[in-house]
Amino acid sequence: MKNKIKIISFLFLFLIVSSFTIHKFYVSVTQIDYVDKKGRVEITSRIFIDDLNKALEKRYNKKIYLASNREIEGAENFVEKYLNEKIRININNKLSEIHFLGTEIDNDVLICYLKVNFSEKITTFEIENSVLTEIFKEQQNLLHTDINNKKSSFLLTNTDQTALLKF
Repeated sequence: MKNKIKIISFLFLFLIVSSFTIHKFYVSVTQIDYVDKKGRVEITSRIFIDDLNKALEKRYNKKIYLASNREIEGAENFVEKYLNEKIRININNKLSEIHFLGTEIDNDVLICYLKVNFSEKITTFEIENSVLTEIFKEQQNLLHTDINNKKSSFLLTNTDQTALLKF
């Protein structure tokens, strides 16, 4: 119960802070849903644009300027590459290929859409999310899952980057 209260509090703070251009804490929110009828896992990740710009610049030694009039050509390719390096999913103890679908902008947040094709019964689901942890020690990656009709939430940090579900 205390964990759920913490997670709800972090989500509430994220929504408040996302309405301001400057923020003092570092968080991303990722929703993962297994859609059995479509035979895939759908992933939606919300990341502050300014933080992601810093991470991309440091990682690829290039200014990307996401969501600005100076955004470089192929910027989305850098986002795709970064997310594929920072998010790992193992389903039934097997590394899964993540497919990048695209992005959209919501104020100062980049919403990233990904999927994993998977049509078997899920018995274990493990996700590693280290988005922005190389830039900000305080980074927290909030994770919500709805898999096999079981909802769970996790708070991943710089020192605890992995969540495991067993069904």
